[in-house]
Amino acid sequence: MLRIAVPLLLVICPLHVAIAKVTVTTPGDALAKTWAAENVDEVSELYRELHQAPELSFEEKETAARMAQELRAIGADVRTDIGGHGLIGILKNGPGKVLLIRADMDALPVAEETGVPYASKVRATNERGQTVGVMHACGHDIHMSNLVGVARMLADNKSIWSGTVIFLLQPAEEKGEGALAMLNDGLLTMFPRPDFAIALHVAADTPSGTIGYAPGYACANVDSVDITIKGRGGHGAYPETTIDPIVIAARLVLDLQTIVSREIKPTEPAVVTVGAIQGGTKHNVIGDECHLQLTVRSYSPEVRAQLAAAIARKAEAAAMSAGAPEPEILISEGTPSLYNDPELAERVAGVARRVLGDKNVTRSEPTMGGEDFSRYGKAGIPICMFKLGAVSANRLAEFKRQGTPPPSLHSPRFYPDPEATLETGITTMGAVALDLLRK
Repeated sequence: MLRIAVPLLLVICPLHVAIAKVTVTTPGDALAKTWAAENVDEVSELYRELHQAPELSFEEKETAARMAQELRAIGADVRTDIGGHGLIGILKNGPGKVLLIRADMDALPVAEETGVPYASKVRATNERGQTVGVMHACGHDIHMSNLVGVARMLADNKSIWSGTVIFLLQPAEEKGEGALAMLNDGLLTMFPRPDFAIALHVAADTPSGTIGYAPGYACANVDSVDITIKGRGGHGAYPETTIDPIVIAARLVLDLQTIVSREIKPTEPAVVTVGAIQGGTKHNVIGDECHLQLTVRSYSPEVRAQLAAAIARKAEAAAMSAGAPEPEILISEGTPSLYNDPELAERVAGVARRVLGDKNVTRSEPTMGGEDFSRYGKAGIPICMFKLGAVSANRLAEFKRQGTPPPSLHSPRFYPDPEATLETGITTMGAVALDLLRK
């Protein structure tokens, strides 16, 4: 039942009118809260199953098969092997808007140290031939379980919504390549263009029962830069006969730090980090080369281009100043920045406030992390990804009491509190879906 509090006009004097706040509760809000509370235990069992069977990026064969089984069970038209092991489930329910809901499937090469009864014991061989532990250390098991919960809820309650839902299960988010692989495989030709796309991501430092949202930029452009400084090797005792690439690299590391501090507008976020430097083989040998590896972060396309040009200029100048050959510079563009459609983000936040309460919905700070959900926005779809609190307030309080930060995403010690996290996620995303698809 739709309940509307009608505005109350209280006349104080001819020039002063107080208007009571309008609150709206829709049938979808109540349904989402009730369904999530009644079904969270069953969805949590799916979460534990997925947590114990993680698979690395582009190796998600069994996970994809499990997700396809879940989507077929609700009557969705399932299509598999898109961009690797990616898949979609199309659930049609009459005329109306088209909504895309996305979850990622891949896990990380991390050996779990949480101590929970359902901890992953999986070992696998990575692309370098190394045997590694495998763990859902970034919450993708929560993301998938949440999507399945929302899918079940929508399939069970077709009488109160109309339109089409695309449930998208994506591979290789951790590599930043899965979304692009699916798009390049013709993803957007397989269904009508979505009017909206939504996703969520667990937050390791945020209490369960809460969400965060960020209109506009939420995650950064992520680029990798490889610079090879070339010199002329020789004996460390006779440096005058050489061109030392390590000295050039050392100068360059410092020069690179002035790009953000002196060339980028202070109100434009940017990061240039030299994450690795490798050169030389022995105390008394000057080598021929030194290799630097950088991660570069930004939001706007203009700053992204400015950073790339400045890095190349600094590297070439450092080499030229020592009479060295021109360096090799390779810039690999990773994920583009994630820009939440402001109107959609505010609509999501409005629904969340209705079902969770104002105090449990906060505006998040943008981060310099990356997320390839951004590519669906770059493809022309209005998108919104919101943060889902995943750790109980009691656990966070205990970390604070101990003076230690909670384990971050990608930590072998990170784990969510599944029931509270999933109940909040299904409630919020389910209510948002019903709001966007309401008759």
